[in-house]
Amino acid sequence: MNDRGWLGLHTSIWKIASTHIVVDAYTNLYAPLLPLLIPHLNLSLATAGTLAMCFQLANSVSQLGFGALADRWRPRLLVMAGPLLAVVVLSFVGLATTPLMLGVILVLGGFGGAAFHPPAAALVFRLADHRKGLAMSAHLSGGSLGFAAAPILFAPFLAYAGLRWSPLIMIPGLIALSWTLRQVPPMTLPPAHERSTWTTLRLAAGPLTLLYFTIVLRTATTYGFMTFTPTLLTQQGYTIAEASGAVSLYLFASGIGGFIGGPLADRLGPRRVIVWSLVAAVPFMALAPHLPPLGFTAMLAIGGFLLQSTLPISIAFAQTFVKGGAATVSSLMMGFAWGMGSLTVPLVGLGADRFGIRPTLAIVAFVPLLAAALAAGLPKTGAVRSETATPVEPLP
Repeated sequence: MNDRGWLGLHTSIWKIASTHIVVDAYTNLYAPLLPLLIPHLNLSLATAGTLAMCFQLANSVSQLGFGALADRWRPRLLVMAGPLLAVVVLSFVGLATTPLMLGVILVLGGFGGAAFHPPAAALVFRLADHRKGLAMSAHLSGGSLGFAAAPILFAPFLAYAGLRWSPLIMIPGLIALSWTLRQVPPMTLPPAHERSTWTTLRLAAGPLTLLYFTIVLRTATTYGFMTFTPTLLTQQGYTIAEASGAVSLYLFASGIGGFIGGPLADRLGPRRVIVWSLVAAVPFMALAPHLPPLGFTAMLAIGGFLLQSTLPISIAFAQTFVKGGAATVSSLMMGFAWGMGSLTVPLVGLGADRFGIRPTLAIVAFVPLLAAALAAGLPKTGAVRSETATPVEPLP
C-alpha cells in the first residue's frame, strides 16, 4: 500500500514523529542551560527546581485541557501552532533578567509543547493497526531524539557565544518546521461517540489510576536526574559541553529504550515489560551517583534505556482501556502524569541544597520500585481492543 512506510507503519506517523523531534528539542532547553542560568540569575537549586516544575506544569499538566480541546476542535491547528509557539518563545530563555521573567518564558513556551502532544499522539494511535506499541514507540522516539539532541545543539553554542544570543537558536527550529509542518496530514474530529466523557474514563478508573501513578513515579525519577545531572557533572569538573554530551547520551539511550519497549510489549504483553523494565533500571540508577563522571554517565545511560522503555507502552496501553477520547487519554498519561511527576523536582532541589546532589539522586533512584509495585496490579491486556480507526486523509 502506498500509505505504508518504513517498518510497515503509515507514512503520516513518521511525518508527525519528525515534528515531534523539533518540539521536544526546544522543550529541553532549560536543564542543559542551568549551569549558565544559575550564576547568571543567582538561582538556588531549589529555585531552579521550582522553575523546572513551573515549566513542566505548563508543558505537561495543561495537556489535559489541550487533549479535551483536540477531541472537539481543530486538532490539526493545535499540531501546527504548538510547535511554532514553543520554538519561538523558548529561544528567548537567555534574555531573562530575573527568575520571574525566566518563569514566564518557560510557561508560555511550555504551552506550545502542550498543544502539540495530545492531538499528535491521538493521530498516531488512530493510524496504527495492531502494532500500536511500535507506532507509539516510533512517535515518542522522535521526541526522545529531539530531547537528546538539545543539550549538544544549544548549550555548547550559548556557552561560547553567551546567553544574550539565545534568540538565534530559533533559526534551525523554524527552518525544520517549515518542512515538517507541511507534512502534517489533514485531520478530522473523532465522532461524538468516540470523544471522551467522564463516563468513559470512569469505567476504566481502576487500571487508569494504577497506570497514571506508575507514570508519575517514573517521571519523578527521570526529571530528577535530567534536571540536576548537568549541574552535578560541572561541579565534578566537566565543561558545559561535556556535561551536555553526557545528558544527550542518557536521553539518546532512553530514546532507544522507548523504541524497543513498544514492539517488545506487542509480543510479551505491556504489563510484563513495564514491571520488569522499572525493576531492572534501579540498580544502574542507584549506582550512578556513587561513580566518577564517566562511570556515572555510563550507568545513567543504561538506567535511562530501561526506565524509558516503559513510556510508549504506558500511553498505548492506556488507550486500550477506553472506547474513545484518544487525545484526552493521551494527555492524561503524558501531560498530566508528567506534570505531576515534575512536582517532585523542587523537593529534589531542596534535598540537593541540604544534603548534596549526589546522595539525593541516589535516593531518587529507588522510586521506580514503587512504580513497579503499582504496575504489577495492572491487567495483562487492555479492556478494549478497538481496531477501527477514525478516517485521516493521508498526504498524496
